[in-house]
This record gives sequence, structure tokens and C-alpha cells, in this order.
Amino acid sequence: MEVQTLKYPAIRNYVGGSPAEAAGAASMEVFSPITGAVISTVPLSSAAALDAAVVAAKAAFPAWSATPIKERVQIFYRYKTLLERDMKALADLVREENGKTYDEARAEVEKAIELTEFACSMPQLIQGEFLEVSKGVEARAERKPLGVVASIAPFNFPNMVPHWTIPNAIVLGNTMILKPSELVPLSAVKIAELLKEAGLPDGVLNIVNGDREIVEAICDHPDIQAVSFVGSTKIAKVVYVRATSNLKRCVALGGAKNHLMVLPDAHPEMTASNVAASMSGCAGQRCMAGSTMVGVGAVDGIVAKIVEEAKKIVVGQNLGSVISKAAKDRIEQHIAEAEAAGAKVLLDGRNAVVTGHEDGYYVGATVIDYVTPDMRIAQEEVFGPVLAIMRTNTLDEALAIENANPYGNAAAVFTSSGSSARYVMDHANAGMIGVNIGVPVPREPFSFGGWGDSKFGACDITGKSSIEFWTQLKKTTTKWNPESRVNWMS
Repeated sequence: MEVQTLKYPAIRNYVGGSPAEAAGAASMEVFSPITGAVISTVPLSSAAALDAAVVAAKAAFPAWSATPIKERVQIFYRYKTLLERDMKALADLVREENGKTYDEARAEVEKAIELTEFACSMPQLIQGEFLEVSKGVEARAERKPLGVVASIAPFNFPNMVPHWTIPNAIVLGNTMILKPSELVPLSAVKIAELLKEAGLPDGVLNIVNGDREIVEAICDHPDIQAVSFVGSTKIAKVVYVRATSNLKRCVALGGAKNHLMVLPDAHPEMTASNVAASMSGCAGQRCMAGSTMVGVGAVDGIVAKIVEEAKKIVVGQNLGSVISKAAKDRIEQHIAEAEAAGAKVLLDGRNAVVTGHEDGYYVGATVIDYVTPDMRIAQEEVFGPVLAIMRTNTLDEALAIENANPYGNAAAVFTSSGSSARYVMDHANAGMIGVNIGVPVPREPFSFGGWGDSKFGACDITGKSSIEFWTQLKKTTTKWNPESRVNWMS
């Protein structure tokens, strides 16, 4: 019997600066969604594997946290140049394991570089505070690392989302456990290799692969001080409750149902291209996707242009695959249910096939009009290249739809009216707002994060807000003048 040779070596954990076996762990096949072929295997580690990683991280913490931050960032300056050097290899890995187009995968790595650049600015951002609070009495406040922290990453951005946490948390003096999605474990291996090449000391970053058991073990482990999570709202709630019940800091980012409100005075071409790109970019598998458009008044002409733009989005060319066959089936079921409920499918992406990759997991760009708020497709996150269009007569009605949904990740308005834009900015219940922008992702130093069921916990894990999450404040008061009399200040 011929033994199949996999395209990539079997994934191993990464502990103390070296690949590590997950003793006794079962393994899971890793599929490329582009072809449907098995390309590697990943261990489903037990809690014992996490223990080993935490021991390594805990051992590395004293020396790493004592290293001056100006020296810590030098490693990330070198790391940035390595990301740039290996851009194509990194993008190819993202494409292989996630199914993005090459351009989307490259953009993901470019964002990782931006996140690394921001981390290199930390010495200027955490200088601390100093004040003479009384004669001869000085008070000082400084940011100190927490210890061992953990980052649980999703499948949809295998390179970018780990960089939401790794550079900031580690530059600030913490040591880290990364748990990548078991669906996309390849990029994490390369990240660890490049950080080691850049000079990161052994044990500062450790990777433990696995599924639910490892997530639960991270939430329970007494030596892990903080946990970040990115994934579905259902799991984000579970992680947040479990981690905080074990007295850990936690920020858990969940799903979204973002509404793009389109007014009749919107620029037709700009709106059409932005809406089409928002709903289909990364095959719609992003929490910032504009999955729902709310047309306000007479917008038939703009809807027609959106369909024209969406027809230019072709699977296998400028539209990648979805992550799995289960995801493909679920997305197509959403479309079928909406059609059966009375919505009108203007562009149908079901049963999409790419020649040469017939076993890949593809859904074509889909536009559905006359969706009503009671339909499941209007309420749930589809996570595919599908745009559901609802109709209203007024902007207030559109905002009522946006604000009635439990998520609060992002919302956008397309208009030529400054007053209408300002009205949406003031009244939309979402953490990230776009004006004539379909994917209003903040750039560094502004942090990423929504409201409501899109985020659980305080602070953010990116941008300036992340400093408070990844550090704790130490206050010191000193006095060196024995000649001064003692008062309430001293």
C-alpha cells in the first residue's frame, strides 16, 4: 500500500524555543480549502502539553521582563525585516491553509508588519509618570508586565490575528502561549521560526496546538494571567466566563452582523465597489464583512451597480475559498432559506466550481434583495460572500435595524451628506463606524474592537488600548529628606 506524502510536515508544538511532541495526543488532518486535499496533520494536545509550555514561559519570564524595553523592541525591528524578506512564503502559507487569494494573503502579512511596527513604538508610549507630590516626596507610576499570557487565534486570519497579540504583549515584557486554530496551524510555525531567527529568547513564545481541551485548559491554568480570544460569539462568551471565573484578565472578540446603510445620495460607483468588496473580501470570512446592506429610499440604481460589481468577483480568481465543506454547506443553506422565505436572489453563488480544484470549498458572490428583519439570514452571521439587502424608507428605520441586532462590531453609511454621516456616527451602536468605507478597520495606533456581543471584556488587544490590557500599574512613592516634617502626604 502506497503511503501518501503530505505537502507539509506534521505540525508539532513549539516549547522552549524548539519543536515539541505532544506525547500521546491524537492528530487531526489539515485540509487546504483550495483543493480539499490533506496537506498536513496537527496534534490535539492534552492539558499536559500546555503545562510544559507554561513551565517554559514561566522560566523565561524573569529574564525577559528584566530586559529593558529598548532592547526588547530591537528583536521586533529585526523581526519586521524578516517578515518583509519572507513576504511571499508567508502569504503562500496563508493562502494554502485558509483559501484566500494571494493578494488577500499578502495584505494580511502587510497588516502583520504594521502591527509589528506599532509594537516597536512602545518605548515612547509607556514612559510612565513622575511628579513631586509634596516637598521632597516623589510619586512614580510605571507599567509592568503581567507574566505568562495566552492568545487563542481563529482560522480566518492565520497570520494577522496572532500579530494582534504577539508583538504588543511580548514587547511589553510578557511571555506567551499561542493557541492557533487547528484548521490553520501552518502560519504559526513560520512565525515562531522567524522570531527565533530575530533573536527572541527561548520560552518567550510557545505554541500549543489543539481544540476545545486546550482552550479550556488555558482558561483554567493558574499560571496564565491573561487570555485573549478571537472567534465566534458563542465560544467568546464561554471563554470570557471561564477565564474570568478563574480570576484572569480576558478580552474575547466574537462575531458580527455589520450593516451598510446606503442613502440615495451616495456616490453610485464608489458605493457599489465598496459594498461588493466588503461582503466578498476574504470570502466574507471576517468579522468586518458588510454582510447586510440597508437601502434607504430609492436605491435601485445603486443595487443594480452592486450586482454588476459582484459579477466581477469570480471564484478561483479574485474570490478565494471558504474554510471547509461544512462552511460551504452552511452558507448555501442560508441562501436557500432566504429564497424560500421570499427574498429575491439577484446573484446566486451556490454550486460554484473552480476548474482544476473541483474538490475545493467555493461559494460565489451572492446578492439577495428584499430580505426582511425576521429572516435568519438577517439575524445570524453568515461568514461567507453573501450580501443580504433590506429596504427602509428613512435613516432612522435603518438605524433601528442596525441597533436592534445584538452585535456591535461595525456599521457604515454611504452618503454625500455630512449631516447624515454625522447622524449615523452619533447614533449607530457599534464600536467601529465607516463613512463611505465598507470595512472600517482602524489603523494603528487606534485599537480594534466592537461593542455588545462582538466583544467581552475591557480594553482592546491592539493599539494603544492594549497597553492597559497587557500590563499592570506599579506606583512608587519615595522620600529622601529627613529634615522635612511628616505630614499626611509623607
